[in-house]
Amino acid sequence: MKVLVTGGAGYIGSILSRILLEKGHDVTCLDRLFFGMDSIKEIANKIRLVRDDIRWFKPEILKGIDCVLDLASLSNDPSGELDPQKTLEINYMGRVRVAKLSKKYGVSRYVLASTCSVYGFQEEILREESSLNPLTTYAKANTLAEKEILPLADKSFTATVLRQSTVYGLSARMRFDLAINGMVLGFFKNDKIPIMRDGKQWRPFVHVKDTSNAFIKVLETEQELVNGQVFNVGSNEQNIQIFDLAKLVAESIDLPFNYEWYGSPDKRSYRVSFNKIKETLDFKPRWPPEKGAKEVFNALKEGKLNPDDSRTITVKWYKHLLEIHSLIKDVEINGVVL
Repeated sequence: MKVLVTGGAGYIGSILSRILLEKGHDVTCLDRLFFGMDSIKEIANKIRLVRDDIRWFKPEILKGIDCVLDLASLSNDPSGELDPQKTLEINYMGRVRVAKLSKKYGVSRYVLASTCSVYGFQEEILREESSLNPLTTYAKANTLAEKEILPLADKSFTATVLRQSTVYGLSARMRFDLAINGMVLGFFKNDKIPIMRDGKQWRPFVHVKDTSNAFIKVLETEQELVNGQVFNVGSNEQNIQIFDLAKLVAESIDLPFNYEWYGSPDKRSYRVSFNKIKETLDFKPRWPPEKGAKEVFNALKEGKLNPDDSRTITVKWYKHLLEIHSLIKDVEINGVVL
């Protein structure tokens, strides 16, 4: 199958692209490469790389593509608030553009990478049909994209939405601005786990390899089971309160549970049901948080990850790029003209 992955050099995309290659698929990666090419350097000769933006890429690259996995976005809530209008342009309108062009150019399957943060703050166990309560620009953009893309589904165009849990684990484009990864980094650098107040908030979690495999499951499942459908991606066992998660991370890397609070009390809290994806796609995550935390901690100890790489904190790196862009027109960062 010929698969286009937007954001294919990103935290999830770089893992997903590798799995697709391992399964024998023909992979095209569309990415702005704001974080450089390190994440796909070792597979660059095995994929077709298109350095471009989902807002204005030439649609001809969709010719002959069987499936689009649309991951390109300004990731996470803090990044989304840097410039809310740009976030809506990319995460909402840009991805709607990708979906509509995919349908126009004969792509048979399209999968949107959404997020469980669209649920916002709710106390009950949330299912795919539950009401949404997006509290941030990032969550609102995903909600708008979902609502406009799903109606495109018909007999010739399969559209599916995957609402992903908070992701963790080792990636070629590493991120330490995610809960579990950030806790591990705090322990590694300061012997203390940073915990966002007040620690009682609920979150669902999923390993980066597991969520990548959810996209593969959609590709391998009969059209009628996934067309026009929304799936929460994760497992019921990995709905965890943040303070309990911090204790779990400490135990997994065999260190005393020392912690420090940061930030204001989190306004987002949600527990999610993953029965639908388990029953429909036979999706069963293989990675527990303890194993993922241990994996990241070992990579730091062994020097495979740079704990001070500014690119691993997405919002800081975007701020860096914006500062440079304001001083130098058409600045080139890591080979990418902004």
